[in-house]
Amino acid sequence: MRTITAKPHRGRKIGLFGGSFNPAHDGHFHVSRQAINRLGLDELWWIVSPQNPLKPLAGMKPFEERYTAAKRKACHPAIRVSDCEQRYGSQYTADTIRRIRREHPRDQFVWIMGADNLADFVRWRRWHEIFQALPIAIFDRRSYAQSASASKPLRRYWRHRLSEQTSRILVSCRPPVWIFFHSRLHPASASAIRADTSSQHIERGDSR
Repeated sequence: MRTITAKPHRGRKIGLFGGSFNPAHDGHFHVSRQAINRLGLDELWWIVSPQNPLKPLAGMKPFEERYTAAKRKACHPAIRVSDCEQRYGSQYTADTIRRIRREHPRDQFVWIMGADNLADFVRWRRWHEIFQALPIAIFDRRSYAQSASASKPLRRYWRHRLSEQTSRILVSCRPPVWIFFHSRLHPASASAIRADTSSQHIERGDSR
């Protein structure tokens, strides 16, 4: 493991949590509260994607509907819901991060993600650039810890790992640096909620 160096603190400590939020659910909220508390964040932004290029259009609610629902769910004083990707016309996380850092040069950012995203992370456009741009905090999702550690991104950057015990310095560390939280899991998932909603429609005779 390499020596991790911290940058002098400046401005706010902000977590960036991107996703389709289709819909926003208690699992998102649970991870967000964990991130705020364990990383010592001043704010955490839910960045609602207009359309994730790796996800199908079928079943994807309109952006405004997802954005509005996320604002209702984000009932925490430190959580902000952002439409920046819609405003930027951005599809890719690397582009979004670059633009946010340019617009907020005094603030420090960390990328927040669930371990389930690691399987497809190598398909993200310029994924190496994301690791080089920001510290990354990864939260366990439904016992993904074992498969996550075998993923290409974490194998590539394994020596840049920070221990959970020093998590509060992560935001101030120079990338590439990442941390994996073996956190208490929350059962909610967007796919389960959509499946439950579909079954409710069928029970009501609503086939839409």
